[in-house]
Amino acid sequence: MRIPRCSLHNHTCYDDGANTPEEVVQGAIASGCEVLGFSGHSHLSFVPDDDWAMSEAQTEQYIADVLALRERYADRIEIALGIEYDSYSSLSRKPYDYVIGSVHHVYRNGVHIPVDLTFDQLSEAVREHYNGDFLALAEDYYRNMYTLVEKTDCDIVAHFDLITKFNEKHPFLDTESARYREIAVAALDHVLTNDRIFEINTGVMARGHRGSPYPDRFLLSRIREKGGRVMITADSHTAQRSMYAYEEATAYAVSCGFDTLWVMKNGEFVPFICK
Repeated sequence: MRIPRCSLHNHTCYDDGANTPEEVVQGAIASGCEVLGFSGHSHLSFVPDDDWAMSEAQTEQYIADVLALRERYADRIEIALGIEYDSYSSLSRKPYDYVIGSVHHVYRNGVHIPVDLTFDQLSEAVREHYNGDFLALAEDYYRNMYTLVEKTDCDIVAHFDLITKFNEKHPFLDTESARYREIAVAALDHVLTNDRIFEINTGVMARGHRGSPYPDRFLLSRIREKGGRVMITADSHTAQRSMYAYEEATAYAVSCGFDTLWVMKNGEFVPFICK
């Protein structure tokens, strides 16, 4: 049976996306998407309103818009209401159909340090708070990832190795080192015990930072080895990219040994054979 073209990680103008929810729906339909999920960044008390995370007021309007679009486009595309909960969020799961869990910050010396905004900003923070030791930063990042499921009760684990976003063009982490792999795999193995779905995220490719999706191949192979589940997501921030590099990501999964991808269909997570 053919895999439904499913895209559950999408952002809008309510957070750091470029388009309205309706524009995202229209772009998804044009891209051949059959199941579209919205996943706005949840409110964070330390992120200013109108920045990359939704304010409380924006969250209410986001929910209303997505639910209205679900009814309006019901005969053309399946729409799900999701949320991307950060590890420092403190909101309820209700009324969301699914939750994506993510780590975007570490907390050091009383400061929330974002790991994925710009490389220059990250470098300055590491110099100031970690004496230039990027591996120490990675340790804090993966400690947060270790407890992600407990903190967010997520269904989907987002961009597991987001800490490496800038590493391809600005090598600052030796991702083949024993120290890095030990801390990354320890976090991964713990998350795997919770039986959540890991996304193969092509958004980092769309934005030109990496030539392959998150997570790195050694992590994706570990997920396969341990019997973990995966799905393809675009982490799209524009209306045209909800299905970005879907086929390439599917081939990437197959090359790491997966024969099954998970999608949402009729409000449920279901497996489909991908080869």
